[in-house]
This record gives sequence, C-alpha cells and structure tokens, in this order.
Amino acid sequence: MIASLSGTVSEKFDDQTVIDVNGVGYGVLMTAEDSGALASGQTIKVYVHEHIREQSHDLFGFVRLDGKKLFELLLGVNGVGPKMAMSVLSIGNAASVRAAIAGGDVKFIQQAAGVGKRVAERIVVDLKDKVGLEGVDLASTGLLQGDNILLKDEAVEALVALGYSPQDAAAALQGIDASLPVEERIKRALTLPS
Repeated sequence: MIASLSGTVSEKFDDQTVIDVNGVGYGVLMTAEDSGALASGQTIKVYVHEHIREQSHDLFGFVRLDGKKLFELLLGVNGVGPKMAMSVLSIGNAASVRAAIAGGDVKFIQQAAGVGKRVAERIVVDLKDKVGLEGVDLASTGLLQGDNILLKDEAVEALVALGYSPQDAAAALQGIDASLPVEERIKRALTLPS
C-alpha cells in the first residue's frame, strides 16, 4: 500500500498532479486547494490514500495528514465514494469542513458537487462525534491560551480514552479550573452529572 510519496511535481492537469519519484510519475488526484499550492519543479511530500477497484487504481493525495484522515472518515459514510469525498474536501479547507460537520451545517456540505441533502445529513450524523476537537468552539472550552494557541490537554485525551467524544470531553472540563492537576480535573469531570 502506498501511504505517501516524496518527489518533484512534474505536471499538473485539471484534478491530477504528477509527482516524479526517482523517474516514475505517479498521477495523484488532489483538491484544487492542495494542487494550487504546488508549483512545477517543487519538491514535495504528499500523504496518499490508495483506492483500488476492478477497473481502476487511483491515488488520492493530500498535502497535510489531517486532510487524508478526514478523507478516510468521509469514505466510511454509506454512499460516499472517493470522488464525492474529494468534492466535499474541495468546498473548504479541512478545518472548515470539520467545523461544518461538528456544527451540523448540512447546507455547507451540500455545496459539494454531487452531494444532496440526504448524503449531507448522513455525513453530519455519522461523523459529528468523530471529527475531533477542530469542530468544537475552543474559546468556550478553556483550551485556548494566549493568542489562540491550542494546548495539548492531557485531561481531554484521558476522557477520550475513557469513551468520551472530544466534544463531550471538552464540555465536561469547561467549568473546571485548568490549573488543577490533571488527575483532579479528570476526577471532577467524571463526577459531574451528564
């Protein structure tokens, strides 16, 4: 399985970027945002999702790993294939798509080519709890410090490991003093009524 490619951008077509890796050109399908950020002759690394079917073998490439992860989450939704997942990712950057899913913004997701209301609703329902902290209003959770620098919060990670969604973990910790030791914050979050 191909997980990533490192090489030089040799050509760009409509939706495909050819990456030369030691003399072998790999045609990689990318979003317009990712492809537009690349220039011919540029040395790059792209994260790849390899999709093999009976009649085709496609490589879907992403400049950032979070884009690939979101793409793979979208593929897990019934009725969403790789082309539709790329279409959803083409309506905005990964963070804005995650925020739309977490916020239940069906109309935003319907902007993607080929995505109707039912599919957009299914994407929201299936992925709302899986898109991670990017979909949470971080300012209201107390997880931001200074000039919007996200802290790696061990208490949130512990609650997620216990089965909380990232949103629920952040909400449970919202009213608890962030200066307390991690163990104490976890205990207090677990004793709060849900």
